[in-house]
Formats: sequence, structure tokens, C-alpha cells
Amino acid sequence: MSGKECLVVGGGSVAERKALMLLKFNASVTVVSPKVTKRLSDLANRGVLRLLLRRYRAGDLDNAAVVFACTDDRGTNGAVREDAVKKGVLINVVDKPKECDFIVPSIIRKGDVTIAISTSGVLPMASKKIRQAIEKTVTKDYVAYTRIIGALRRHLMDTVPDPSRRKAIMKGIASMEVGDVVRRGLKGMKKVLGEGLS
Repeated sequence: MSGKECLVVGGGSVAERKALMLLKFNASVTVVSPKVTKRLSDLANRGVLRLLLRRYRAGDLDNAAVVFACTDDRGTNGAVREDAVKKGVLINVVDKPKECDFIVPSIIRKGDVTIAISTSGVLPMASKKIRQAIEKTVTKDYVAYTRIIGALRRHLMDTVPDPSRRKAIMKGIASMEVGDVVRRGLKGMKKVLGEGLS
């Protein structure tokens, strides 16, 4: 989504969540709604997103790669969907999975760890509950683990020319407990590698 034009039609809490999610992925966000949340207004005042304080118009989709229809007005959401289909713009109609070209999973991002959770639009609240349970499990150790494993992989790419040997070594490392890798740290893991390579 980085750099893509994204339109959010609606100004309530759902529209705010969609806009914030798009901003996390460095999208260029425009919000269209006669009324918006304070946070959306603040983001617009800081130049983080573009805000059109009016009702949706078909021309609003002209440069959009994707659009989110997030109003509580079925007629407006229907018009946005119809226009999006005509113009070939990908659309997500909130709470209407059958009218969506794509669904948006609940996302956990911690360092290089990204986990997406979806109930395929059946019940977004369930995704939230599942996400909260997983967030408790994915501790800072997993972030450190991926950092260490990434550095080890780069080290192996530089020092082990045989791809099948590298794969076998990485498979062995991946079978180690997360806590063990984190306790050893990068230096300790390189020592383990050195012992295994000799």
C-alpha cells in the first residue's frame, strides 16, 4: 500500500481504524465525510491525511487504488461500491464481506513479526479476541529471535556457499527453542554455528 492513493468514505470510529491501518503501511489516505472523529481531524490538521468534509462523490475514486466504505448509510456504501466496480477500484464494504473485493485481517506487528488474523468477515469481534490472545503469546523474545535468526541467515549466506548445507543449518537453528536462541544471543549463536561448521 506504500504510496498508493486510498480512499476512506466515512468519518466514525471504523473509518478512523481503517485510515490508521492504511497510514501504518505508508498509504496516501483521503477521508471523505461531513463529520469525522477528533483524531481524524487532528491527523488532517497535521497534514498526515487529506480530509474532505462533505458527502461522497463519484469523482472521489478517480485516483484511488482501494476504497473503504465505512458509513452507517447503506445507500452511500452501495453507491461507493457501484462506482468502485465501474472504475475497477478494489473495495471493502465494512461488515459486508460478500460485497468486498478483499478483507482486512486483524494485524499484530512486533518488530519483524507480522501476524494476520481473519474470520473471513464473519465476526470482526472474534478476530479481535483471537488477536488479543495471540498478542499475549508473541512476546519481545520473538522479536529478538527473528532479529537473531535474520542476522544468522545473512551470516550463512556469506560464509556457506552450498545452498543445501545452508538450508540444513537453518533447519537446525529453527528447531531450537526461542528462549534458547535469545539467551545465547547473536554472538552465542555464531559460536554454535562455528562449532557445527567445523
